[in-house]
Amino acid sequence: MSRGTTCAATVHRPVSSATEAPVIVMGHGFGAVRALRLGAFAERFAAAGYTVVTFDYRGFGDSDGTPRQVVDVTMQHQDWRAALAFARSLDGVDPAKVVAWGTSFAGGHVISLAGRGEPLAAMIAQVPHVSGPAAVRSTGIRAGVRLVPAAVRDQVRAWSGRAPVYVESAGAPGQTAVMTSPDAMPGVEKLIAESGIAQGEHRTDVAARIALRIGLYSPRRWASGVRCPALVQIVDADAITPARIARATAARMAAPTVRVYTGGHFDPYVEPLFERVVTDQLAFLREHVPAR
Repeated sequence: MSRGTTCAATVHRPVSSATEAPVIVMGHGFGAVRALRLGAFAERFAAAGYTVVTFDYRGFGDSDGTPRQVVDVTMQHQDWRAALAFARSLDGVDPAKVVAWGTSFAGGHVISLAGRGEPLAAMIAQVPHVSGPAAVRSTGIRAGVRLVPAAVRDQVRAWSGRAPVYVESAGAPGQTAVMTSPDAMPGVEKLIAESGIAQGEHRTDVAARIALRIGLYSPRRWASGVRCPALVQIVDADAITPARIARATAARMAAPTVRVYTGGHFDPYVEPLFERVVTDQLAFLREHVPAR
């Protein structure tokens, strides 16, 4: 429950019968839901002895909340705090050993939360969004301008309590969408396909108003406050979060472990990169928050 709204979550229990297991809370990226391959990571963590909680934000996936598909940073931070509190309350977990795992936009969320004092045993930020201005620049001025009319209409409708104006979260270069890098649409389509979701079963649009705010959200400003062990995983050809800025953000943290891979923003979720990424995550967890 987050501010009176029920958020859907799945609890993956460890294969072993060890009591007081560490618990990993996992949230997805921009406009995404837990059904999009979070379970593939969670299964590996559970097999290694961790309890895992994957959840959907309000208005997304299986969670309650209207209007639907509204990406709101403040609300998603609230949902994260609710998910972390829920994880700490579970039977058979050690409430002092909570790990926040976030990818893409949620990678920025876990940096923000850890940097602002959320008590965590460790943090994993996979291809994290760290700089609003950098994300806007990497998207391109023309792509941003195409979004403005829909974003303004959506914001005006929000002020008057009317239904949102939606745009696609990912599109081909030249289309009106939030992410239009050459790898965005193929990356999202592959992620959906690899998740076993039927075509049309998963919504890929978002309320357009986020285009007016995403440039203002820069989790890197909180990075120096991250005191817990942190794994930051970066891809060298990231068209959403430039690798140089992600590296600089990680360097501000007290105890960062940085791993850089060859690939694009959407590659860590699927093979062939998935295995390397999740193996590094398990090694990091075994070192800093061992399950046994």
